Amino acid sequence: MQWKEVQDRFPNEWVVFEATKAYSREGQRYIEEIAVIDSFDDSTQALKRYSELHQEDPRREYCFFHTSRPEVVARERYVGIRGPR
Repeated sequence: MQWKEVQDRFPNEWVVFEATKAYSREGQRYIEEIAVIDSFDDSTQALKRYSELHQEDPRREYCFFHTSRPEVVARERYVGIRGPR
């Protein structure tokens, strides 16, 4: 599903979704296709659901955004392991 479709189906809501097609450029993550999992009126509930999903399978690309945003672009987060110094 494209972001515009999500905005039309879930106006003025928080949506929790899996990014099914995305790419990175200059430290930004551009999400092109989405599989909606849940929608909420409250950001706290969306964050809770996102956290549950991420804990179940951290390898999948879960996100949550408010549908009032014009596009779904996020800053990339790099998670790494620090070695001894």
